[in-house]
Amino acid sequence: MSNFKKTFQLVAVFLFVSVVQLSAQTYKYQKIVGFSDETNAKLEAFLQSTISMNIRKVAVFDCDGTLFGQVPYYLAEEALYEYARRNYAGKKDAKSVEKFKLVDKMIHEDAISRERDRIKFLSGMTPEEIQRIGDDCFHEKYQNKFYPQMKALLANLRNYGFETWVISASPELLYQRFCVEELGFQEDRVIGVKSLVTMGGVVTDQIVFPSPQDEGKAEVIRTFIKTRPLFAAGNSRGDMEMMNTSVGLKLILNPDAKTPQKVMGGKTVKEYWAADPNCITEYTRDVTEGNYNWACDEYKVKQNAPTDVSTPAVVIY
Repeated sequence: MSNFKKTFQLVAVFLFVSVVQLSAQTYKYQKIVGFSDETNAKLEAFLQSTISMNIRKVAVFDCDGTLFGQVPYYLAEEALYEYARRNYAGKKDAKSVEKFKLVDKMIHEDAISRERDRIKFLSGMTPEEIQRIGDDCFHEKYQNKFYPQMKALLANLRNYGFETWVISASPELLYQRFCVEELGFQEDRVIGVKSLVTMGGVVTDQIVFPSPQDEGKAEVIRTFIKTRPLFAAGNSRGDMEMMNTSVGLKLILNPDAKTPQKVMGGKTVKEYWAADPNCITEYTRDVTEGNYNWACDEYKVKQNAPTDVSTPAVVIY
């Protein structure tokens, strides 16, 4: 056998071994510390089952309370109220008075109205300014609130070729920068409440529909993602419609076990998802940490209830 032929065969064997090893690495599942053995087994079996799928593999996530903690306050509320405290409190000019009135309204109104008024509050700014408000609040008070279990889950999904998307009822621009930089999402896959931006680059108070609130989260999937996800994760009643679009696995975190929900047939969030054989229930630790000067404290915003993995508690939505 010629030296050339021997060399060719050796190269061929090397390339074959390399491809096998690369494939094994690509589809290696990393056990998620903090999730139960049962949950890990279900996740691994699910991910392995998707290897041969020749389709878009999509996973969708709620943000607050699902990817990172919401105790004692939602980041969207703290970010806006802190900005108002620093820039509008005590001032008498028309803009400051108008913006501060919106703060008082948002504290006392229902979720749908609050969604609209958050966009009004942010109108007149540039997209970059709004992204900076959210990012600044994240780094000041929330940078240790991301759940390590969810970071590991995202890494596993991406390792198996999944597109990962955020669908949040908070203002989209407010959450984009830190979700991209801290969790590796593509910017156009962080979807929240959108507002029209003028040709001059100014954000208006006109909401772009569909808006991701309750059923709106499912509408966002149909409108912007354009395929049903194989995986969906949430933590509240507001994620029900989004999670029900999944044709594969679902994950509910820290579900409320005390408040019956009419839209869930009178069941609590925990009871509703416990009846779904394709849904995993898990708990993550979400408690108040750090001695921060919360704007929400000053303005008497109701705190979200803590959840400890050892003693799951009611989470306020």
